[in-house]
Amino acid sequence: MFLPIGDEPNPKGTPWVNYGLMAVNAVVFFLVTLPLMDQAPDPNDPYLQDLLSDLLAQNPGASIEEVMRAALGQATSYDLFLMRWGFRPADPSFVTLVSSMFLHGGWMHLLGNMLFLWIYGDNVEHRLGRAGYLAGYLLTGMLAAALYGLFAPEGAGDTPMVGASGAISGVLGFYFIWFPRNKVRILVVIIVFFDVWHINARLVLGFYLLVENLLPFLFADQSGGGVAYGAHIGGFVAGLGGALLLNMWFDYRCRRTVQDLGQQQGPPADAGAALDGTAETVSQLMARDQPARALQLLTALPPSERARVPVYVAARLADWVAASGNADAALAIYGRLRVDHASSEHMDRILLGIGLTLLHHKGRPTAAYQYLLDVLDAGPSADIEAAARQGLGEIARVQKYRLRNKDKESP
Repeated sequence: MFLPIGDEPNPKGTPWVNYGLMAVNAVVFFLVTLPLMDQAPDPNDPYLQDLLSDLLAQNPGASIEEVMRAALGQATSYDLFLMRWGFRPADPSFVTLVSSMFLHGGWMHLLGNMLFLWIYGDNVEHRLGRAGYLAGYLLTGMLAAALYGLFAPEGAGDTPMVGASGAISGVLGFYFIWFPRNKVRILVVIIVFFDVWHINARLVLGFYLLVENLLPFLFADQSGGGVAYGAHIGGFVAGLGGALLLNMWFDYRCRRTVQDLGQQQGPPADAGAALDGTAETVSQLMARDQPARALQLLTALPPSERARVPVYVAARLADWVAASGNADAALAIYGRLRVDHASSEHMDRILLGIGLTLLHHKGRPTAAYQYLLDVLDAGPSADIEAAARQGLGEIARVQKYRLRNKDKESP
């Protein structure tokens, strides 16, 4: 048995929205699902006909009488409730796109979904913020159901799809993009062997997407309902797309922030030093401890000239911007450095600057962790390696569980 039981690192604070979503799912299960599972179906319920149609589609060789006896003898009121509030491709609605996310088919269905939400949701909520996380969860869940309906297998049009899996798959898609260096703790039980393995998050999530969903979606018989692989894939892809779009928006916003910041700088402190629009002048201004003027010039340089500014000069300027209270602008400068100096031998300094800015000025230790580990993989100089390890140590000290930060770890 291989069971995920946690991840690391984790952000500070309490993920209230994530816990709230888990609570809503649990409350619905205890107050709605369990009581209705113990009740026989009402023969006069208008959704009984839809249930019979679904059973006939799943059992094409059975007679109407056989299906009727099975429905009245084995079905419950909850089955009819799901016909109304679950998402059915043959009768889609906005209401059921949402309501289906909070209904589950049984204990294992609920517990499995809540385990995944507990493991992965806190980091994504911290990154998106509470309102953004709730919106992302609901939107990816609705997109997952809609995509499932679009590609629903033949014979499953009246089968209600329920569960939080589509929305949680959206959370996993966000996680895949934003936290590639995180580790997932996997409980391994093989007969009498017990151990906990720390495995790279992208390997775990890639296995989830490819082996547990994409391959069954392509090759397994889904005509009778069961696991909604299409919803899982749709939610995951929606999360991937959402994370990439938000990355693009953040980059654009940071570039605008840098430009605005440069334009807002006051008149030159030394009128005798002209801003001649060259990379050399940026270096000279930083050497004379005039970072405000250097920033003003850097933001006005054309791309070809900006790329000539030495990495260490631009990095010092970005650090000054972060210390001045504008971490977003500092990250934007570092982002431009990553593009302008993609093959530079000083990439370790760029990654270190991003990681420490995220850690010390943005309060995002989990995001910082990704970059600080990248520093160690970039073959850093001794002083940069020491700074990266110090940052990783700071992150480890605020974790609920021991955080491994070795160079070489399990896959």
